[in-house]
Amino acid sequence: MKANRLTLLFVTLCLMLSACAQAAPEMIAGAPAEQVYTDKLQQPEQIYEAEEPVAYATPMPLPTASAAPADNFFQDYGVNPYEDALEDHLSTFALDVDTAAYSVARRYVNDGLLPPAEAVRVEEFVNYFEQGYPTPPEVAFGIYADGAPSPFEPGSALLRFGIQGYQVAEWERKPSVLTFVIDVSGSMDMENRLGLVKQSLQLLVDRLRPDDTVSIVVYGSQARVVLYPVRGDERERILEAIYSLYPEDSTNAEAGLRLGYELAMQAFRPDANNRVILCSDGVANVGATGPDAILETIHGYVSEGVYLTTVGFGMGNFNDVLMEQLANDGNGNYAYVDTLDEAEKLFVENLTSTIQVIARDAKVQVDFNADVVARYRLIGYENRAVADQDFRNDYVDAGEIGAGHSATALYSVQLKPGAQGRIATVQLRWEDPGTYETREINGNFNTWDLAASYQESDPRFQLAVLAAQYAEVLRNSPWARETTLSQLYYMAAPLVEYLPGDTDVVEFVNLIARASQISQ
Repeated sequence: MKANRLTLLFVTLCLMLSACAQAAPEMIAGAPAEQVYTDKLQQPEQIYEAEEPVAYATPMPLPTASAAPADNFFQDYGVNPYEDALEDHLSTFALDVDTAAYSVARRYVNDGLLPPAEAVRVEEFVNYFEQGYPTPPEVAFGIYADGAPSPFEPGSALLRFGIQGYQVAEWERKPSVLTFVIDVSGSMDMENRLGLVKQSLQLLVDRLRPDDTVSIVVYGSQARVVLYPVRGDERERILEAIYSLYPEDSTNAEAGLRLGYELAMQAFRPDANNRVILCSDGVANVGATGPDAILETIHGYVSEGVYLTTVGFGMGNFNDVLMEQLANDGNGNYAYVDTLDEAEKLFVENLTSTIQVIARDAKVQVDFNADVVARYRLIGYENRAVADQDFRNDYVDAGEIGAGHSATALYSVQLKPGAQGRIATVQLRWEDPGTYETREINGNFNTWDLAASYQESDPRFQLAVLAAQYAEVLRNSPWARETTLSQLYYMAAPLVEYLPGDTDVVEFVNLIARASQISQ
């Protein structure tokens, strides 16, 4: 009851602040195939003056801290350095729409713990949130850009480059051929992980159509088929199969995925979304146990057009590395479900984005103008780097984008004193999964497109910046040593009022407050 009163006080005090309503960033590129340069963006209008931070609410009480979970596996990919624009003016990376790292960190903080630094992937924190990019008109993708002086590094500016894909209404999505591959090993009995899997998949089943197809494979020590392909409207039969599952023995993920892909190919339809959905804690201790070895056995199925979504469950005896790399190599996406609300976001609110791909091997290359930019740093995407010379090499694997998905990259740049003009050209290259044609668009971002101050920038830009800095602090980035979680809390709290109705923002502010308490 006390927590509810504090939350109400928090929201009430935030709503007393003056409103801030900036226009969304404008599209700098959106032509379907040819190169088009747009040399000007609308300059944001000044909406409010900067104010001293105000204490918005007393932080919510912390839960009793749990013991640090054992046997979790994460990978440290390092932190990107600043690059000299004269020595290397190109920055190239594969797009990523995963959000698992943010959900994993939320689980830790809600348990009264700070996440391990290696569990944090900055881009997944940023991409968890709505960015406010308009749907591009009559084209597959739009490139959006804005920027402002950095509130963290004097003399630097932060740039937000966003990619927004076209929307597909649920009634317009293609039929889906879904194969659930469910981990029923003994570790899935911990924390009722298998129970949350069942509830999560029921949310998805409730959204299926008669022209969809579902089959189910489970694996413990061995893999077996629980449900051969049935129509999506055979709800009772599908749910009976799901709720009949129970935890078993060891974990042979390789056998489960191999059988799952074999079943997916039997039901394969060229006109459909063909996808394997793996639900697991990522533990693999029988057969091939690494992502490379597992993917080697199913690579042929991936090239045939069967995509992979990996959904992580549980904490403690959890392998984030395996789940993320399987999704990357399986031309798919990786999410982590810590609550039923997160499952609803994945399988209900974003169902079409989750299962219908509109771009394959999507890559971005940013060409910085060395006459204007002295140094730049890509914030995040450390394990998504692509060699500059491979931007137009269509044999190099990159990222897949679902219908309506957006992806955002933030850069910190240091401009040369007094320099004016083009800061960078942003280029997006992808393959259309329907026609197999490769397309490329680009656009320019200039010094006059920067907001005059951070306080005058778009609230969604501010949210992206604060999400990135929160991740930087949690992963002990050398570029965030002067930032405290308490400072971030005071900077983030006004966003509740600037972005009304966005419950993710309210949760984000509360998470920063909790993390700040934990760190003290």
